Amino acid sequence: MPPCRIVSPRPLGVRRAGLVERGARVTLYERENTLGGRLAGWQTELSDGSHVTMSRGFHAFFRQYYNLRGLLRRADGGLGMLTAVPDYPLQHSGGLYDSFAKVPRTPPWSAAGFAALSPTFGWRDMTRMDPWAALPLLDVRVPEVYEQLDSVSAYDFLAGIRFPEAAHHLAFEVFSRSFFADPRELSAAELVLMFHIYFLGSSEGLLFDVPDEPFSQALWEPLSAYLEGHHVKMCVGTSVDTVEPDPSGGHRITAGRRAEHFDATVLALDTPGLQAVVASSPHLADASWRDRIAQLRTAPPFLVSRLWLDRPVRADRAGFLGTSGYASLDNVSVLERWEGEAARWAARTGGSVVELHAYAVDPAADRNAEQERLLDQLHRVYPETRDARIVDARHEWRADCPLFPVGGYEDRPAVRTVDPTLVIAGDLVRTELPVALMERAATSGFLAANALLERWGVRGQVLWTVPRSGRSRLMRLLAGLAS
Repeated sequence: MPPCRIVSPRPLGVRRAGLVERGARVTLYERENTLGGRLAGWQTELSDGSHVTMSRGFHAFFRQYYNLRGLLRRADGGLGMLTAVPDYPLQHSGGLYDSFAKVPRTPPWSAAGFAALSPTFGWRDMTRMDPWAALPLLDVRVPEVYEQLDSVSAYDFLAGIRFPEAAHHLAFEVFSRSFFADPRELSAAELVLMFHIYFLGSSEGLLFDVPDEPFSQALWEPLSAYLEGHHVKMCVGTSVDTVEPDPSGGHRITAGRRAEHFDATVLALDTPGLQAVVASSPHLADASWRDRIAQLRTAPPFLVSRLWLDRPVRADRAGFLGTSGYASLDNVSVLERWEGEAARWAARTGGSVVELHAYAVDPAADRNAEQERLLDQLHRVYPETRDARIVDARHEWRADCPLFPVGGYEDRPAVRTVDPTLVIAGDLVRTELPVALMERAATSGFLAANALLERWGVRGQVLWTVPRSGRSRLMRLLAGLAS
């Protein structure tokens, strides 16, 4: 292929890999001073003099993230930077406790096994459910699932099938919270797609891996070295101001007070960043596309509180615990259970590194009060932390995750635009594949690269996903009855 240059203002890395490996000359612009986007890490000094890494919080690398894992294999073919978390426990303040460790992984026994093993499903609850309304779960197809369920909220869908309230809180609400959204606002199509990905569309279940060191060390330093080995020019700490079509073809990018011509552009930004670039680029794509970008919404704010405690939590505490019914607390992580840096700090001091998440916080909430509320709930979940002294704490407030509201699917941008030299990537992008969250970001990045490579007659990256419809012929036949 002829040499060409691509700009990607806010990528994870996947957008470059598919292009540079096939001969493109790539320039990467990153607004922050470090790579990684929502998986970035940065250095901070604690009051005890320790130099540690802070981030935007825990991320689970589910085993259905086939394309994201393919990206990570560029830096380590054996994925040695990931370590397995043995369970995904869920705890309700009322005393109910769920686990996925012993749930069968082969569909449909995975869904049936969860219902049979979960204390949230009683026989009386099962008889009250509306099996007819639940049939769409058996054959989830993309994009048809959006045509069927995008007009319904996740909350209303669960209410319609009379899903047990306790199971609603402990299991399916975990999915909606993964999108940083209240289930009353989240499209039911996204919830049902998650059910397909993790229960009936794959054999990996809900178990996952996590990086064994902070994101920057485990992921971005090795990937940066890989990209530099392919002659990628990386401009970190440089915001893209405008992207305008060039009369000679491609685009003229203004970044850091310097304008430069590029043959093609990948926009891989969060929602506010994409809206800012498009608003300052009045000739990009077409007016209809720009209007839809302007109407995109972000999810409510979320809080990540990381605490360095002077004594350990109990040795039997899970490395990760999903919670429900504890005010705004959505999960608790004990970082030294898997992260090397936290483990070394804990071993040296005799303490623990604990992280608390609160998703979909009321934008009008008092932030200091919310931080105190999270700490109070930690004391309820792990009572031994009441007596711990907080050596230091960091609180990260963010509000830049995409919201997938009821009826919003058609307004989300697709990978391709009316301009064949302009493509979009990220977890906010609409694709016709059964992917979500980090895997949607990775997959859309490869799709964006493939779209540009296709123009130049170059073969792109082969992509893997869970099946695009129900795996069982019987389940597909049953689901057909509902339609």
